[in-house]
Amino acid sequence: QVQLVESGGGLVQVGGSLRLSCKASGLTFSSYTMGWFRQAPGKERDFVATINWNGASTYYTDSVKGRFTISRDNAKNTVYLQMNSLKPEDTAVYYCAVHIAGPPQRLSSYDYWGQGTQVTVSS
Repeated sequence: QVQLVESGGGLVQVGGSLRLSCKASGLTFSSYTMGWFRQAPGKERDFVATINWNGASTYYTDSVKGRFTISRDNAKNTVYLQMNSLKPEDTAVYYCAVHIAGPPQRLSSYDYWGQGTQVTVSS
C-alpha cells in the first residue's frame, strides 16, 4: 500500500528555516506529481506547492513564493520543502500528497496523504 511519511517539522523563530521531507513507498514515485499542503488550527487544508514528476516544473501559492522551495529526489522516493524566512502565519501541520488528476492546486486532485508534520513559528 502507498505510504507517505513526513518529517522535519518543529519549533522555529520568526525568520528561521526548516526543511521538510516526505518519503514515499508503495508506488512508482517518479511517475507522480507531488504536492505539499498545510492546515492551521481551525482552518481548511490549503495548497502550498507542487512539483512534477521530474522536478522540472514547480508551482507555489503566492504567500510562499520566494521563501519556500519544493524539490524531489526520485532515487530516494522523497520530496522536500525548504522553508526560509518563516513567519508566524506559516504555523500549521504540513502534509505531502500524491497528485492523481486535476488542477494541482486543488485538494481534491490528490490522493494518498501523509500523517503530517507540525511547524510552529514563534515570534
